Amino acid sequence: MRFYTGCCSLMLILFSIVNPDKTVAAPILAAKVKAVNKSRKHKAADSISILTGDTLPEDLISFARTLTGINYRYGSTNPLRGFDCSGFVNYVFNHFDIAVPRSSGDFLSAGHVVDLKDAKPGDLILFTGTGGGGRKRHKRHSGAVGHIGIMISSIDEGFKFIHSTSGAANGVTETELNDYYMGRFVKIIRVFSQNDEAATPAAADLSSL
Repeated sequence: MRFYTGCCSLMLILFSIVNPDKTVAAPILAAKVKAVNKSRKHKAADSISILTGDTLPEDLISFARTLTGINYRYGSTNPLRGFDCSGFVNYVFNHFDIAVPRSSGDFLSAGHVVDLKDAKPGDLILFTGTGGGGRKRHKRHSGAVGHIGIMISSIDEGFKFIHSTSGAANGVTETELNDYYMGRFVKIIRVFSQNDEAATPAAADLSSL
């Protein structure tokens, strides 16, 4: 056994002398793969908390509606110049001192996801982009998140959202969640804890009996 072990050790030493790159490359490659996997895992776990405080969804929507008609302007958060989609959402939330991401894509890791059927006013709705950066219309969908709006009604009233669009309205407008936007729909993000509260207190009373 000792002779066998010694031979293996000697062969490994000789192999490392003749082929130094191979013996070194393997552990280095393994370490790189491990580091990349760790990095990806960390990024996937990252999330953005949006602290809405005492602000009510209905107050936020009321303010958002006062901006209806402001022109679309790519890359802008200034109402005097216009808004792009995330610039509009950014401006509305910042009005209530609520910090939110600037880019629509960054909202992917914000808040928590709810089913579309459970969407409520104040929730955020994400869509794929059109691939034109807000400057070219009627482009094919990019597949990546590139548009965002604020829900203003629930399923009972018919889903509608307010957003700044580079489409026909060319600015801040209210839009039904029609077939076109359903084709671009990504997910609903909930940021207001009030929207998670039970909507049927009577049922809670019955369960306590």
